[in-house]
Amino acid sequence: MTVQPFDRLTAIAMPLVRDNIDTDAIIPSREMTSVSKKGLERGLFAGWRYTAIGGRDPDPAFVMNDPHYAHARILLAGRNFGCGSSREHAAWALAEYGFRAILAPSFNPIFRGNCIRNGIVPVELDAQIITQIAAANPVTVDLIAGTVSLPDGSAWPFALEAESREMLIEGLDAIELTAKRSAEIAAFRAADARQRPWIYL
Repeated sequence: MTVQPFDRLTAIAMPLVRDNIDTDAIIPSREMTSVSKKGLERGLFAGWRYTAIGGRDPDPAFVMNDPHYAHARILLAGRNFGCGSSREHAAWALAEYGFRAILAPSFNPIFRGNCIRNGIVPVELDAQIITQIAAANPVTVDLIAGTVSLPDGSAWPFALEAESREMLIEGLDAIELTAKRSAEIAAFRAADARQRPWIYL
């Protein structure tokens, strides 16, 4: 699954505003049948999305099965989203389903990093703002401007560290980000080889 560049997205936001949603809720271990990034979206939130464990009959009470949110590409969540195990499959499943941004008051740090490496923008906003956004659609996430906005003109700033913004805006994974500095790396190696030639024997 190639990481797609992200600059600005206006889309339906699906509210799943619960605190401490862990990675096993995002994708239960029974749904992880391979190490591939593909084929995981059907297992996304499987424990809540379907009426029976292991089944595929949609539970009409779960927000993902509401036709209004059928094309949601933004997820609204509660505090400490992505806690629990460090499984990267959680970010893979969210990305394959089509989510490009998650708005939450806070994220588990490992999960947050997995989102960035898989093209999902993790936006931290106050819980009261998340509640306000949940009552409105569509939502615009502008990574270039660093804002989240609503059709009524309401807007809130958010921040990401420079390296994360670069990865998301350009659609880079960690290896590609490093490769951008190949000239600097080569220059360092050449200078180091002159000072410590025995290292390169």
